[in-house]
Amino acid sequence: MTGNTAINQQLQHQRGLTEPAAEAAIDQACRMLRLPTIRGQFVATSDAAEREQLTYRGFLAELLMAECEDRQRRRSERRVKAAGFPRQKWIGDFDFDANPNVPAAVIHTLAKSEWVRNGQPLCLIGDSGTGKSHLLIALGTEAAMAGYRVKYVLAARLVNELVEAADELVLGKTIARYGRYDLLCIDELGYLELDKRGADLLFQVLTDREETASVAIASNDSFGGWTKTFTDPRLCAAIVDRLTFNATIIETGTDSYRLAQTRAQQNPSPP
Repeated sequence: MTGNTAINQQLQHQRGLTEPAAEAAIDQACRMLRLPTIRGQFVATSDAAEREQLTYRGFLAELLMAECEDRQRRRSERRVKAAGFPRQKWIGDFDFDANPNVPAAVIHTLAKSEWVRNGQPLCLIGDSGTGKSHLLIALGTEAAMAGYRVKYVLAARLVNELVEAADELVLGKTIARYGRYDLLCIDELGYLELDKRGADLLFQVLTDREETASVAIASNDSFGGWTKTFTDPRLCAAIVDRLTFNATIIETGTDSYRLAQTRAQQNPSPP
């Protein structure tokens, strides 16, 4: 007798089962059907349904909704993990009072991820310690949780990967792989000078995504200062054009609120 047949016979004769036997049959069925949440919650849910005098339909709805919600949570967690963020950052943890340059209303609107659905760019420009990376990771996390495919990468690491791919004659595959993400988050753009080859390769990635998939960047330098990173003026202008067309641009300022917080902790005000 197969496992399926045994379960079917048990369920067909449910009235004749003891409570432990019924629970064992449900447990085995949930394992076979891969319903871990129902398997873990059916006893507590059935007890609550009995106390609250739920109908059979109501009881079934409670179990199925719990399974669906838990599956959605697990999918979101997998997408966030796959994005490769170096640490957890959340919009709710950002101190808008400490950095008034960052418009809270705009950030909360961006957190809805409509700009990702529309394939629009996002540029976060400001000095170190002003919250660029925090916002980049937090908004990327929101997009991943909303169901979008997200990838986070440091600019220098991305360029190095592209150069290696070109040397190994797999550049097309690498660019195509980055093109499959709904949102590409590039951090620390502008920290290092790129030679013409590296800048050309990065330009190819940006061009491949133009007006079809979102790019979000964080840079410690204004667009006018990008000629130090992209030494070819024409290429620099083309990259700025790709990243700013129809983009949201947020300038996080020049005053490091992290430094201010550290000083405040080291020199607390007298009571």
